[in-house]
Amino acid sequence: MSDDHRHDAGLQADLRQLVRLASRRELLRYAAGAGVLSLLGCGTGTQSGGCQVVPEETQGPYPGDGSNGPNALGLSGIVRSDIRSSLGGLSGTAAGVPLTITLDLVNVNASCGSPLAGYAVYLWHCDRDGKYSMYDLTSQNYLRGVQESDANGRLSFTTIFPGCYSGRMPHAHFEVYPSAAKATSSANKVKTSQLAFPTDVCDAVYATAGYEQSVSNFKKTSFSQDMVFSDGTALQLTSVSGSVADGYTATLQVALSA
Repeated sequence: MSDDHRHDAGLQADLRQLVRLASRRELLRYAAGAGVLSLLGCGTGTQSGGCQVVPEETQGPYPGDGSNGPNALGLSGIVRSDIRSSLGGLSGTAAGVPLTITLDLVNVNASCGSPLAGYAVYLWHCDRDGKYSMYDLTSQNYLRGVQESDANGRLSFTTIFPGCYSGRMPHAHFEVYPSAAKATSSANKVKTSQLAFPTDVCDAVYATAGYEQSVSNFKKTSFSQDMVFSDGTALQLTSVSGSVADGYTATLQVALSA
């Protein structure tokens, strides 16, 4: 099966799940307008000061969390900050512009003022060629890892800037678990979402050697066209600093209902 065909099938799977998620969002919007959220036993996640729960998103077809086959969560050493190399007896390191992704987990029920310590995040994304380990690249499991939040609710991953494949804006996936001990099966996750990157940073990265095929893919899409980010990126767009030469740091506050 060709890589293009695999990604086409993946996008179709993304679309099916997105429809289900969109239906739930529309229900919540209707319920909020009708004043019947209390009858549904749920809330919009909006708190004072603009504090909102990060949107639930599709995990996509390449999660590697055991839900559709491969399970990186069961690998020895998967709890790690540097996710650029494969592990568990596999060799290989993902090349690309260095990127540090830092997430700050906070409690939406405390107006995002209370950090969530001891939670775990499983993060994964494609390489600079737009391919996913364990699926497109079955002999690699890099660009996947788990980190536990510290006393300030913070955790970080050292990785590379992901490429842009056809049909999607550049992104990274993540699942949140109540603890690192629970981050062994997708059945234990409490949130699935995705994060995005500013377009000017993407342009700068894709102008470098190794990202050539991302250039045309990136020109053909936008946040308004993206299947995940078309309804807004306010809660998922990272704040990025740095440069191609020195590497980038992308930071995002992730609010959860805890």
